[in-house]
Order: sequence, then structure tokens, then C-alpha cells
Amino acid sequence: MGLASTYNITFRTPRNLFLLTAQMTDYARVGQNLFWQRQGLYLAALVLEAVYYSWIAALITLGAVVVAEAFDFYVFKRVLNMKKRNRKEARLCLRLLYLGTAISSLNIAVFAITIAILQGHTTHFMPLFFLFAAAVFAAMNNHQVQSILTLRLCIYFAAFLFIPLYDIVSTGAPIMSELWVQFFTSLFVMFFIVDSSRVSRGLYLKTLQQMKELRAEHAKTKAAYVAKSEFLSTVSHELRTPLTCIKGSLDLIGHGAMGKVPESMEKGVTMAQRNADRLSDLVNDLLDLQKMDAGRMEFNFDTVNVESFLAQTVAANQPYANSLDINFDLTAMDPALCVHADEDRLEQVLSNILSNAAKFSAPGETVTISAEAVGDDVRISVVDRGCGLSEEARQVVFEEFRQLDSSDRRKVGGTGLGMNISKRIIDAHEGILDYAKNEGPGTTFFVELKRVDVPAKTHPQRNVHWMRQSA
Repeated sequence: MGLASTYNITFRTPRNLFLLTAQMTDYARVGQNLFWQRQGLYLAALVLEAVYYSWIAALITLGAVVVAEAFDFYVFKRVLNMKKRNRKEARLCLRLLYLGTAISSLNIAVFAITIAILQGHTTHFMPLFFLFAAAVFAAMNNHQVQSILTLRLCIYFAAFLFIPLYDIVSTGAPIMSELWVQFFTSLFVMFFIVDSSRVSRGLYLKTLQQMKELRAEHAKTKAAYVAKSEFLSTVSHELRTPLTCIKGSLDLIGHGAMGKVPESMEKGVTMAQRNADRLSDLVNDLLDLQKMDAGRMEFNFDTVNVESFLAQTVAANQPYANSLDINFDLTAMDPALCVHADEDRLEQVLSNILSNAAKFSAPGETVTISAEAVGDDVRISVVDRGCGLSEEARQVVFEEFRQLDSSDRRKVGGTGLGMNISKRIIDAHEGILDYAKNEGPGTTFFVELKRVDVPAKTHPQRNVHWMRQSA
């Protein structure tokens, strides 16, 4: 198939148009990236021509190279800026690439033929080597558009054949002379170059196909992710309203607002309350997770006094600790410590850490909460005296739907989302949420946030309320 027929076929369908423009763009981008490499090769060749053969010929070749490179620069820039779906512009850019290819390859071919003529009737290592190097360079770097590569190699092959045939015809060399050996060697070299270009072209097309498949898989994954997010959001919102009614009714029954609960029903009502709480936690955590994944989680940052904040957060979570026979001990701290944070979100994080500390501590133990300045940061630490977490568990702790204790024997359940959500909240604060194993029993979880030196305003007293307990 010739260049003309290839040219006509490439623009028949939108798919072919898109593929060709993508290949032309790749060709132009590679051409731009190899600019200085080409100049180095040209410079070496021109210096050799000027020193050993003719400086006049070298100057003429230099002028032709400058013109060719300037034209290629213009064409490459135009190709990279062309509109991908514009058939007319794509045709024009392809014509310009053909013209630029013809000019640059003819320059190299004429350069090699000129050197061969100046050398006389002999073996022509230098010009044939430059032709070989140019052809291999083209096979490796100009394989994006096959018709352009074919045009370039045809010009080089014409020069490959002309150089030995010119000597053979001019001298009437017999078949057993070195000139005929040079001719047959040129044929072998041409075959090698064609095979190299075929391999390079095949690898390029395989890469294009793999990229196409990756884009298709990415599109499917993205669609599935969007569907999952929408599903979670819809289900969570639909569950929240009836669940709130169920949970409220159970709380009223459990507290005797509808009359004393018969002793035979107390255990069942308590179990129903506990499972309603767990389901409510899961729904709320799923909504938070969906908001974060969608980038719609809102934060209201302000200056927060750490001492006052921790006092109220610990008080809010003490009833939960009491139910597990755990005591929270808030140590004394600098009353001037302040951070820039979203107070409600930070309370969500600390409540989650405190609930985990209570869950994994033995009855009768004490969980210590403290805060201190560490350089330009404020570190809030929660120290429990449970079994302790190993360093190997670090990745698991902050994963989605992973329990710190996933066994059937854990005494308190959880959604497995709390620590993951907490990590994301602290990341949004540009802070650190991590843990360290204690020298003795237990683990220390800590939050580090940037310290604010400006004294905080009087911290408003909030109504102490139950926080969601997310494990």
C-alpha cells in the first residue's frame, strides 16, 4: 500500500481520524524532545565534513539543516496545538509532516552522497555509517506514523543503493570487487533496518492498545465508583429517617417513658437499643465516608482552646467509659494552648479515639488524656493500658472497614470506619494522627495540629452531648 492510499484511508472514519491525530501528536512530541540530540549528531557530522572534505559543502549542509529544523519546529508546534477532531486541519498537518520529513531526510541523504563523491571510488564507511545511524534513529523514534517512517526510510534506502551503484557503474567494477561487496552489505543493512522499524512499530502499537484498554478499565472503575457512592448515599439517607424513629422509640421504652419495662423484656430491649446504636453509627459513618470521597465534607475552622475543648469532650464521653468501668483522667495542661481547627470534627476524632481506648482497656483501668506543645505543634495524647498495638498493625488500623480486634470475642462492636474517617479529618487539618506502643502495656494515640499563639476567645460552653462512638 503506497503513501497516497494510506493517506486516504486514515481519514475515512472518526475512529481513524482520532487514532491518526494521536499518532501525529506522539510523533511531534518525540520530535521536540529529541531536538538537542539531533543537533549534536548534525554538529559532529558537519565538523568531520568541514575538516576532512570540504568546508564549503559543510556550510551548505548547515544552511539546509537550519531550514529543515526551523520548519520542523513550526510543524511540530502546529501539530501539538491542532484540534483533534478537525479533519481539515489534520490533513494539513499530515501534509506538513510529509514535507518536513522529505526535507530533513533528503538533507541527510544528500550529505552522505556528497561525502561519498568527495571520497572517490572506494569503500564509503563514513557516509554509509551516517545513513545507517539516521535510519536506525528513525526506526526507533519516528515509528508513530507508518507512512512518514516509510517515506523517510525510502529516501535513506535510495541513498544506500546510489552510493555503491554509482561507484560500480562509474568504474565498471567486476562482480568480485570490493564495490559489489559494499552493495550487498548495503542490502543486508537495509533489511536489518526494516526489521528494526517493524519491531519498534509493533511495540508502539501494543503500547497504544494497552493504553486504550487501561482507559477503558479506568472509565469502568470510575463509573462503578460513582455508582457505589450514589448507592451508599441513597441507602444511608433512606435508612436514617426510619432508623431515627426506631432508635427514639427504643430509647423511650428503655427509659420507661412508656411505662415500666417488664423484666422479661429488659434484655431484649437493651439488645435492640445497642444494635440500633451500632446501625446508626454505621449509617452516619457511611455518610461521612461518602462526603469525603466526593470532596463535599465541610469544615468550619476557628481558633480552639485545647484545655476547654478536651474538658468538654472527655465529659461527653465519660458515660460511655463508665458503662465499661473505665475512667478518663484529664491531666493539667497549659491553658493558653490553642489550635486552628473545626471543633466539631476534632471532637469526632477525639471521641473515636477515646471510645477505642475504653473498649480495649480492661475494666477498672484508667485512660489518660493530655496535651502539650511540641515545637510549633500541639500534641493531644490518649494513653490506654490495654493489650497494645504492634507497629505491623499501623496500616490496618487506618483502613476502611477494619476492626482493631476483628475476632468474635471482642466485647464491643464497631463499624471499622472510625479511624479511617478520623485520619482523613486530621489530614484535612494538615495534621498528624498516629500511635505508638507504650513501653509498658497499652498504646498511645496522638493528634498533632499547628499551634496558634493568639489567645483564644472565651470558649463557649456547649451542651454536653453523646458523640458517635466509631470503632
